[in-house]
Formats: sequence, structure tokens, C-alpha cells
Amino acid sequence: MNETQFVNQLKEINIEINEEQLNQFERYFELLVEWNEKINLTSITEREEVYLKHFYDCILSAKYFDYLTIQSLCDIGGGAGFPSIPLKIIFPHLQITVVDSLNKRINFLNTVAMELELEKVRFIHGRAEDIAHTELRASFDAVTARAVARLSVLSELCIPFVKKGGYFITLKGDKGQDELKDSQHAFKVLGIEVDSVYDDTLPVIEDHRMIGLLKKKYETPKKYPRKAGTPNKKPL
Repeated sequence: MNETQFVNQLKEINIEINEEQLNQFERYFELLVEWNEKINLTSITEREEVYLKHFYDCILSAKYFDYLTIQSLCDIGGGAGFPSIPLKIIFPHLQITVVDSLNKRINFLNTVAMELELEKVRFIHGRAEDIAHTELRASFDAVTARAVARLSVLSELCIPFVKKGGYFITLKGDKGQDELKDSQHAFKVLGIEVDSVYDDTLPVIEDHRMIGLLKKKYETPKKYPRKAGTPNKKPL
């Protein structure tokens, strides 16, 4: 996906992008490739692949969820800033918080924020299992994650951060529907219900995507998330 295709595909989902935003994506790409030589951020480094599989893919959920209706978004295990940084570029009003367990990635994100002149962003070094028991608990309008962990595991890490009435936005691929079925018990325990689920495909390569909008109905019991490592070893 070249830059022109990127702009046109965003128009297809009713997103108009200006020159400043395009320049931000260009600089983000440059920083990603530059830093990737020092620390492992991504296996995808070719320009057209980055624009499709990272930038566009991260924004695709905006086809189904109106980010203009919220103020705060938390990205759990944000890594190289996906999906939070592309969403921040497109929706600059968003107050973005990224939680990641590797300080090297936090340093990268701080550099990105400075170079792209992003405001209202913060990057927190730590594990979600620990950070969820701080003042950040139940404080976000929406929480998302693009991590490879199973949805039943991600749910325990993400849902405690969502305020009542807010959304957990799930971004999954081919196994999304199966993971959704396997996570029903976790959803019930953690206080969230499936609001809507959408199936889509990435242009050009036709990779399947499943985007789930899960609404927080009840407060998550205080014992969740369990201590670091437990959600992955013993999923709900």
C-alpha cells in the first residue's frame, strides 16, 4: 500500500487525512525502521507493508467505532505504538495512554511523541497486571490491544482499565470468532458484554480481521487481573 492508496483507503472509511498527518506517518515510519535496527519492534519494515499492515490496520476499527465520541484511550502492551499512535495521528483530540513492560519500547514511544509533536500522550513502563491496580483502574473510555495473546487472556489484562459504560475494542484475525466464543466466561466474570462484532478484510492482501466492541456493564471484581503471569498460565 503506497501513500496514495493509504489516503484513498482511509477515504473509503470516511477519514480525510491532511498533509501534516501524512508527514507524521512518514516520520513515524522512518523512526520505526531506524529504531528497529537497535531493538526488536517489528518484523514488518518495508514501507508499503508498514502502511498496510500497521498504519491502516490500526485505523480500521474507526470504520465501526466513532473515536470522536470518546476522550481517553488506553493501549495495553502497545509495543511500537500499535494501534495507539496511528489512532492518535488520525484523532488528535484523544488522550492516549500506552502500557508496556519493556522500557526500550517506552523510550521509542517517547521519541515518537517528541518527533511527531504529539500532545496528551503518556507511556507507562510496567505490566498490565500491576498497573491495573493503581489509579488508572476503570479510568478509560476505551481500551484496546493488538497483542498476540488469546482474547481470554487479553480480556483480564484490559477490561479492568475500562470505566463502566466504556468499551474494550478487540482487534483479531482469523481465529477471532473462535476466541470470542472461548472468552464468554471471562467476559461474564470481568463485567463486560459483547455489543457488536464486525468482520472485514485488509485491502490488497485480503487478510481477515475481526473487530469486537465490548461494553463494560459492571465493575470488574477487585481481584482481577491476577498477579503477573497468571492470566496467561490459567486463563479465565
